[in-house]
Amino acid sequence: MSIFKSHISQMGAYKPPLEGRDNHQHLLLDFNERVLPVAPAVKQALIDFINDDQLQVYPAYGNITQKIADYCGVKSEQVMITNGSDQGIDLIIRSACQEGDEAIIPGPTFAMYHQCAKVENLNIIEPTYSRENGFPKQAVIDAITNKTRLIVLANPNNPCGTPVARETILEIAKAAPQAATLVDECYFEYTRQTVCDAVEEYPNLLVTRTFSKTWGLPSVRLGYVISRKENIDALLNVRGPYDVNQLAVVAIDAALSNPEYTQEYVKEVIEVSKPMLEAFLDKKAIKYWPTVANYIWVFPDNPDAMEKHIRASGILVRPKLDANGRKGLRITLGNKRQTLKLEQCLSSFEIN
Repeated sequence: MSIFKSHISQMGAYKPPLEGRDNHQHLLLDFNERVLPVAPAVKQALIDFINDDQLQVYPAYGNITQKIADYCGVKSEQVMITNGSDQGIDLIIRSACQEGDEAIIPGPTFAMYHQCAKVENLNIIEPTYSRENGFPKQAVIDAITNKTRLIVLANPNNPCGTPVARETILEIAKAAPQAATLVDECYFEYTRQTVCDAVEEYPNLLVTRTFSKTWGLPSVRLGYVISRKENIDALLNVRGPYDVNQLAVVAIDAALSNPEYTQEYVKEVIEVSKPMLEAFLDKKAIKYWPTVANYIWVFPDNPDAMEKHIRASGILVRPKLDANGRKGLRITLGNKRQTLKLEQCLSSFEIN
């Protein structure tokens, strides 16, 4: 007999395909990461901290919350830092929901939403995205009941890159005032679309973001939640006092002080690489979902063979199933040089 809740033992773990990933051997276009090194100033800040012999001291976060708030254009009391945005998602769901509550999670989407909801044994309703119609707005609204305690809106959604209009997010939050409306903006720097300025007007609105993607710091794990002060205070009652490690804070402080390396990278990805790859896919008649993010979900006729060929060329991409079980390949966008390498690889696959 298990000592844990019965439904926990029946769950499966979320296991991203990390085995064999090596950025020194592969071009990593599979996890939507930044594909270039971080700024020298960030590296130096970490080196300086280690050399200052502070690793034996508990974390002290200083003014990092204020710096993040300034970056987001909100008040510091509306921000809580977390151990990656995954912890923010988990804390929101744990704090807002009880076993048997209903969660509306449009899909297919990021697996962590389901993972955290299943840990709380929630009943999950999953309206589906489509390539033709995008976000399933009406299906989400129709699914709201008096048992709904969580609505997850990934903006943009992963793996398809589909945005959710601001007015749609606010309409849904207003339609379900009893439910936590979790808006995941982890790709904000690519889209510049946000509802963080509306958290005071909508008490059930919570925004999660991360420094893992555009800022290129997934290994140090720092995300944050933006919401009204009352919500942040409640979540701080659940988050541990030292859940965010000091190295993460040091790195993010340096990153926010040197934003140009992120801004330049985002500009190249969105204004150069994205239209380049889209034009290539159009020319080759390879279907893909319209996207506003740094990844494209493509659907070749033979995805398994294409993925194998890409891998043999030293490039990793991520197979992902759509709502009908059809396999596509989610491809992260890199810089212009890396996009040219990918296009050359795809061209040689077609010839073979």
